[in-house]
Amino acid sequence: MRIDLHTHSTASDGTDTPAELVRNAAAAGLDVVALTDHDTVRGHAEAIAALPEGLTLVTGAELSCRIDGVGLHLLAYLFDPDEPELARERELVRDDRVPRARTMVRKLQDLGVPVEWEQVARIAGDGSVGRPHVATALVELGVVESVSDAFTPEWLADGGRAYAEKHELDPFDAIRLVKAAGGVTVFAHPAAVKRGEVVPESSIARLAAAGLDGIEVDHMDHDEPTRARLRGLAQDLGLLTTGSSDYHGSRKAVGLGEYTTDPEIYGEITRRATGAFPVPGAGGPRPA
Repeated sequence: MRIDLHTHSTASDGTDTPAELVRNAAAAGLDVVALTDHDTVRGHAEAIAALPEGLTLVTGAELSCRIDGVGLHLLAYLFDPDEPELARERELVRDDRVPRARTMVRKLQDLGVPVEWEQVARIAGDGSVGRPHVATALVELGVVESVSDAFTPEWLADGGRAYAEKHELDPFDAIRLVKAAGGVTVFAHPAAVKRGEVVPESSIARLAAAGLDGIEVDHMDHDEPTRARLRGLAQDLGLLTTGSSDYHGSRKAVGLGEYTTDPEIYGEITRRATGAFPVPGAGGPRPA
């Protein structure tokens, strides 16, 4: 059983539509895929409608949070999307994305980069605009070679020359809200040092005490020693460990299912969730 619990579509900063994503997940041999767009559940309906037979969809979102001045992403699974307090917080984060992206564009222009807001808006399309869209504009302009190369202090990394803050959740509030909505929380890529400053293990322990369910261990931004260290930390704190591609379509080099979650861990996530249930596919044929 192959399970990928972290992917993105054009509803946020991926390049596959939600329908394309689930079809591609089935073609990649996945049995379970989670759609976890940034701070939005807008892609879920399209994904469910196109879900091939034999593929199960886990609904979710990746919530933007900040603790002690350090940004972190919290994967929230199988929560009730209509729970009003959590929905209101997601909306606040989404609404702040456009002014934040415009600020980054202005900072880049001040640095001599000939980027225009219209270019970023075109790249984002109907998705929730974010740093990857600005990074893609830098790639198009030949300023950097890849989206990953834009996430450095020189450009868009936390605290970087063109970085701009946005509204972000306190992770303790986010855990409380997701749990109140019947969901399960996993700290995404907690040791991705190349993205900027990371949350210290002491803070992860505080989050675990507040009800965090797990940490994402097997991820493209974690090397083997880091994964081993995170597994030990998870064991000490009683946290689940997941593996995921963090797939963004053509925006990143990683493929669907390149990193996966153990079926027993997936089973425990579904047992803990009460806000929603995994959706079995029946919307279309599974690709050969």
